[in-house]
Amino acid sequence: MQPFELSLADAARAIRARELSPVELTTSVLARIGAVDGRVGAYVTVTADSALAAAVRAEREISGTGPRGPLHGIPMGLKDLIDASGLPTTASSDVRAGHIADHDSTVAARLKAAGAVLLGKTHTHEFAYGLTTPQTSNAWDLGRVAGGSSGGSAVAVAAGGATFALGTDTGGSIRVPAALNGVVGLKPTYGLVPRSGVTSLSWSLDHVGPIARSARDAALVLAATAGYDPRDPASVRDTANASGTPVDFTGTGDLKGLRVGVPRNHYFDRVSPEVEEAVRRAIERLAELGAKLVDVEIPMARYVQATQWGLMVPEATAYHERPLRAVPDLYTPDVRVLLEAGELTSAGDYLRAQRARTMMRDGWARMFDGVDVVAAPTVPMTAAKSGQDTVEWADGTVEAVSDSYVRLSAPANITGVPALTLPVGHDHAGLPIGMQLMARPFRDATVLRVARVYEETTADVGRIAPVAA
Repeated sequence: MQPFELSLADAARAIRARELSPVELTTSVLARIGAVDGRVGAYVTVTADSALAAAVRAEREISGTGPRGPLHGIPMGLKDLIDASGLPTTASSDVRAGHIADHDSTVAARLKAAGAVLLGKTHTHEFAYGLTTPQTSNAWDLGRVAGGSSGGSAVAVAAGGATFALGTDTGGSIRVPAALNGVVGLKPTYGLVPRSGVTSLSWSLDHVGPIARSARDAALVLAATAGYDPRDPASVRDTANASGTPVDFTGTGDLKGLRVGVPRNHYFDRVSPEVEEAVRRAIERLAELGAKLVDVEIPMARYVQATQWGLMVPEATAYHERPLRAVPDLYTPDVRVLLEAGELTSAGDYLRAQRARTMMRDGWARMFDGVDVVAAPTVPMTAAKSGQDTVEWADGTVEAVSDSYVRLSAPANITGVPALTLPVGHDHAGLPIGMQLMARPFRDATVLRVARVYEETTADVGRIAPVAA
């Protein structure tokens, strides 16, 4: 096994045992980027020289005083919405040409303090306003979409071009590409991970979270990035548990007595047979591991799409008000039309969406009185072919590909609950299938624990996509 194939946890163990150096690991990952990124297009910018310099510093520090923690010397990528001092934050848009961040975002600063090695910035759908990331190809099939908007981060991790990466998630933008590329993606509880220094799409729906090769890896990244930040108005001051001690996101355990909600509605509606079969099989595996399966009704499911768009569209347009008027032609057509549509949204429509969100949150809170997690498909189908605009379901319904991908992920953004996707199989074409785990707000450790227990029963956790070098 080459160093670039190692999971974060395994790489950290090898570095701690002095079996692998940060320089060896970073060199291996950079070589992998050089070999495959010309085809998958995960990165906007690769900062090879500074990454190697950081790896040398990490190696020197670890040799002297030992590692600061599990991220020390680990190479990672940042979605190109996340500021890193001295580097462009382009949001994959001509609107941001020439923009250079003058300081680190909070998450970038925390990762730097943990000793992580920044490899570069990964592609996003322009300003995160899309579900495909057209600049990037799926790591399992170059003729299919990567998913979005954190497509670059997911593909970098899946293809071996980063040991982990950060993405953002407004309607599924971490979980959708993670599911389509066979890696783990976590949208934390709203307010748990700060967004200061991160370009906004929709302030009340935006989340920052990790993409990694296992739930264990995601937990390590979450532990390094979570915590209060006074510069983010949504940041939660106290996330300790009832005993007053900090939450341990990396804890283990079993599933005995855990109540797993299985949706009767919404999540298995208009889903491909192969996705449904793989996810139901994975849910049965949870039962075999000691969990109790409980049927649940998803509250207000028919209002999900209207509420998501009713919140996101006007908030995005408000953020882009000045550049949209000054340089509208610099936006890509698909993003520009969405931003212009936001100008037609009335205050009444926005307030109705806010009211619906409140009712939906209350309904989900009552649902979680009876279960500990909800398990469901992450996306209703595997990666669509590049350029495919619509999908036709068995009932004759025709749906836009982007609407299809956001349909099952948006509820967690509207309600703010933690949601994790992990790979649970492949379809007939070898494309990954993801299962989504959701829990009550600030029960991020629960979804991570369930995912880890499931992973311990599978043979190919962390499997690298077969991109030929």
